[in-house]
Amino acid sequence: MFTTTLGPLHLRSPLIAASGTVGSVVDFAEVGALESYGAAVAKSVAPVRWDGNEPPRLGSSGAGMLNAIGIQNPGIDAWRAAYGPAIADLPVPVWGSAVGGSPEDFAVVAEGLAAAGVTAVELNLSCPNLEGETMFALDPKAAARVVERVRNRVDTPIGAKLSPNAEDIVAVASAVADAGADWLVLTNTAWGFAVDIATRRPVLRRAVGGYSGPPIKAIAMRCVWEVGQALPQLPIVGCGGVTNGADVVEYLLAGASAVAVGTAHFAEPRVGARLSKELGKYLKSHQTTVSDLVGGAEPW
Repeated sequence: MFTTTLGPLHLRSPLIAASGTVGSVVDFAEVGALESYGAAVAKSVAPVRWDGNEPPRLGSSGAGMLNAIGIQNPGIDAWRAAYGPAIADLPVPVWGSAVGGSPEDFAVVAEGLAAAGVTAVELNLSCPNLEGETMFALDPKAAARVVERVRNRVDTPIGAKLSPNAEDIVAVASAVADAGADWLVLTNTAWGFAVDIATRRPVLRRAVGGYSGPPIKAIAMRCVWEVGQALPQLPIVGCGGVTNGADVVEYLLAGASAVAVGTAHFAEPRVGARLSKELGKYLKSHQTTVSDLVGGAEPW
């Protein structure tokens, strides 16, 4: 009833703990509720240590959250030494998340994550591309080059995390699929901006940051729907604004095979357990399964 298939992976649950919201997964294990997930994605790691951006780098705007953390991380070698030995003992499959400024950077990190024992590697293509200060996920060819380089270096299943800011997300999705991505994560944060009316300064020091939470759900859902309609055989992880079981069902109907939970962890660390119960209640009351729901929404 709960199981789902995502490319080469068979998941015990369609719920996935999103990268950047459960730390290394190892440190989040103390919170509990990891058993409710089919997988948990560790915070993105780069080839070398990144210190991140100067504060303030977190803030709120309406019902959503703004962040410009800058993907602070210790670098793949330090990450592997610190967390690799504990991955096998966790009660959930762990996916790594690779980030970098070039295709080779992503490949180096992916190799390190695979060696550490992760079940899969998520390519965070929505990070700034240091060559031109844009995102790989905004350019089909640039995104494909990253996926192709990684695919040629690791046998581990790989997913590509795309951006809702892309002008043509279907084109990017098609390019990364052709390059070897086993599935997509749709999507990452949307660009956002807010002003503190008391100080008259931007909420974030870098001004523009990533906006997440309930307000972006419809945007992410649009991406899932468009890609799902255009590329129905390409597995999708829906991600953005999930706070209850109904959100999970909606993503599945739109075409996602699995659904990632992110920002909700900051308000409710054990949210996965509640979502699992709510999803189970829906499946039972409607006498259906996750696989039956996937792509079940039909155009008028």
